Amino acid sequence: MCLILFAWQAHPGYPLVLAANRDEFHQRPTAEADFWDDAPDILAGRDLQAGGTWLGVNRAGRFAAITNYREPSGPGIAKGRSRGHLVRNFLAGRKSPLEHAERLRNQAAEYQGFNLLMGNRKSLTYVSNRSGSVITVKPGVHGLSNHLLDTNWPKVEAGRDHLEEILQNEEIEPESLFDLLSDRSLTPGEIPQDIEKHLAPERMMKHYFIVSDVYGTRSSSVLLLRRDGSIYFSERQYNAKGQATDTRRFLL
Repeated sequence: MCLILFAWQAHPGYPLVLAANRDEFHQRPTAEADFWDDAPDILAGRDLQAGGTWLGVNRAGRFAAITNYREPSGPGIAKGRSRGHLVRNFLAGRKSPLEHAERLRNQAAEYQGFNLLMGNRKSLTYVSNRSGSVITVKPGVHGLSNHLLDTNWPKVEAGRDHLEEILQNEEIEPESLFDLLSDRSLTPGEIPQDIEKHLAPERMMKHYFIVSDVYGTRSSSVLLLRRDGSIYFSERQYNAKGQATDTRRFLL
């Protein structure tokens, strides 16, 4: 997943409004979002190659999402350590987001670079094994791509602005978030001065939504935690031409 835009405790009716795109190689086998047979409380898509996921929620309102930290020349990955397991493990666990993040400190070196969001109805925590710190996310509108939280890449900065506009509505319509995620008109911006050029090639900065025959946006997800305690989750799948093929919706 290469873009996560989210509002935490920034809307009177929704403690969490989250919209995310998963960018991946088209050949990587994937299961559409559903409740898992081996973990019935978890609702998420599934990476069938390694068994983890990129974004999910459980019936109790625990949620997590991950992006890769882009580092083409970064350290190698230990065998069997898929970053998607980090999301799965939190969704299946019971520790608070902060406690879970602190436990990851001893395991972080076993994974390639990652950005991990973990939350419940009361708190939201961000941890990256490339920043060396655990952050309790403050209320507000945030964005995360393939660098650290709220790094001002053009699509992160523009995405936050668009999400703030959507938050002006009393009711959040999922389609408005899907429209944001599928916008392909974003004008490329300059790579921030504090980011090494090889970590953020311009072609990856251009759009929220990526279309190519080999690698692109495979799915978009919308997650809403409502103040009344209900959970809305929806996932829309896309083919290599960027055409929507299916949309799955769940209300918990």
